[in-house]
Amino acid sequence: MSSDEIRQLEKEVKKNKRLASEQAMELHDLIEDRLPDAYQELMGIAQATYDACKAWDEANQKLNAAQAATA
Repeated sequence: MSSDEIRQLEKEVKKNKRLASEQAMELHDLIEDRLPDAYQELMGIAQATYDACKAWDEANQKLNAAQAATA
């Protein structure tokens, strides 16, 4: 894998990590500030947080594999 492709993967990992962190903050805000009144939002926000974290994990695994293959 070329260094440009690895840099692109690194960029994707950083982006996905940022998105996962933003979702985690939204979940935290819901738990800290709006529950129990906003309990209807819990499943949607939790699923979005899970999906964002999973996307980061998949991108990170891909990056780690590419880096190991070029080492």
